[in-house]
Amino acid sequence: MVADDQAVVRWGWRAYLQPAEDIVVVGEAASRVETVALARERDADVVLMDSRLAGSDGLAAIRELTGRHGPRAAVVVVTTADEHACEAFDAGAVGLLLKDATQDEVVTALRTVARGHGWVTPSVARHVIGELTRRRHRHATEQRAPASTVSSLTAREIEIVRALGQGMSNAEIGSALHLVPGTVKCHLARISAKIGTRDRVQTVVWAYTHGILPLPSPEHADH
Repeated sequence: MVADDQAVVRWGWRAYLQPAEDIVVVGEAASRVETVALARERDADVVLMDSRLAGSDGLAAIRELTGRHGPRAAVVVVTTADEHACEAFDAGAVGLLLKDATQDEVVTALRTVARGHGWVTPSVARHVIGELTRRRHRHATEQRAPASTVSSLTAREIEIVRALGQGMSNAEIGSALHLVPGTVKCHLARISAKIGTRDRVQTVVWAYTHGILPLPSPEHADH
């Protein structure tokens, strides 16, 4: 479903999605309350929403949509800049699109998160992930998992996490490590269960924060 306080924006998103036969828009909403209620009523798999719904807290909407007692829909946030990305991901969003995203980008993002993966617009992906990891690194005392959680990963799981940090798909990881994609998927599920992450984006951020991947340097974050 789509959520934005402006009807013309919702209409535009519908127009973008109409040619995709595997995507059905099950409803539109213009406020936080309406978004959460309709997502639950229509059993939406994914909610495409503006980062700031008029008259409400967009972050609160994300928390309600993805929380334990909410409809648990995957949320893709649309914003004019990546400055709200950290807050959106912390609240539970799994995708970020800029408002100038192309039709192909929007469709690809929705398909990707519907399959259980994260999505960040490629042009800002490195900056967003770099900023998010540095932000969490500053709060390492609160965010860092016990050492036993890190050590619970096997050598193979560490290899897979590092490959994930290089942006590899399951098929690419399998090819590099001589595993079938299905086995890679099972490994990723076990990794997420061990470290308490929901998706690939969170797993990569966790790996940066806990020293499995080198923290991106500020001078490279914008490229």
